[in-house]
Amino acid sequence: MDVMLLEDVYALGRAGDIKNVANGYGRNYLIPQGLATRATPDSVAQAERIAEEANKRREVLNQELSGVAEQIAEVQLLFPARAGETGKLYGSVTTAMIADQLAEKLGFEVDKRQIHAQPLRLLGMHAVAVRLTLDLIPEFTIVIYREGENPENYMVAAEELVAEAEEEYTLEHPEEVAEEAGEDVEAAAPEEAEPAEEPPAEEA
Repeated sequence: MDVMLLEDVYALGRAGDIKNVANGYGRNYLIPQGLATRATPDSVAQAERIAEEANKRREVLNQELSGVAEQIAEVQLLFPARAGETGKLYGSVTTAMIADQLAEKLGFEVDKRQIHAQPLRLLGMHAVAVRLTLDLIPEFTIVIYREGENPENYMVAAEELVAEAEEEYTLEHPEEVAEEAGEDVEAAAPEEAEPAEEPPAEEA
């Protein structure tokens, strides 16, 4: 069914957008929650006005929450956990646990539905995002460490992770890397040494 969004809906669209959605999703969730209405000629005629009003509200909200986004980006949460030899947890760190600890750290309420992550089931560092608005989705880090051990043993600087990923990509895709850098792949490749000419055979 075609619907017109009355509010911003994460992963679907912005207010004023016309979207085709599953009948059940539209009838049982979007329309009852006041997030959308059926896309009729009359409602579509109001799409531009709805989009303009939503843009104004969004700009105000983005300004109000920009400071919150900066605070979240500096957060690092620590979770001790029991895990097997492979680093897999006996259980998981859920979005509810993350939201509770984040709220305690920042001093204001965070809804678990705003946490953009699956339950975490491995030791180590994890990047997790919080959806404040469609435009403000700051990321912060979570360190899950084995109970009784030092959490610093599980921390790896983001710069190191990026450097390792870039190095691995360069080794696996040298042609693409050279092309992005504007280099001539053939010119950059080492020239093969020409076989040395054999000396002329001496006459008997």
